[in-house]
Amino acid sequence: MAVRRRRRRGQDPAWVDDEAGRLIRPYTVSNGRTRPAAHFDLLTMVMATGQRPAGCQGPDYTQVLGLCGGPVSVAEIAAHIRLPAVVTKVLLADLVACGALTARAPVPAPTGGPAPRTDRALLEAVLHGLRERL
Repeated sequence: MAVRRRRRRGQDPAWVDDEAGRLIRPYTVSNGRTRPAAHFDLLTMVMATGQRPAGCQGPDYTQVLGLCGGPVSVAEIAAHIRLPAVVTKVLLADLVACGALTARAPVPAPTGGPAPRTDRALLEAVLHGLRERL
């Protein structure tokens, strides 16, 4: 029985199969690197600068740049490109080093003093939205 590979939109058919998913190992994308050159939190916001990177080329870099038209978090990018967060962070660090992306770390919560009050109306709206999805 022959396996028929179907092309996912915007991706090379040799690397992606609709049923099996990505046909290459995630760490092949980052050349085996597991530590990004810069520190990224999952909530770090990245955004494209508009410069085309000279050293960071390939389908994964292009896909990441396409997602970064406006501020987007590292976690969102990892979910969209379907790669582990650590691999995504390596790709993002490469793009920041090339000047194609800017990164802004999340603002830390204030320390000391009373904890900020939780907005009850916001929590109720979130709960209502979750119940509607079930």
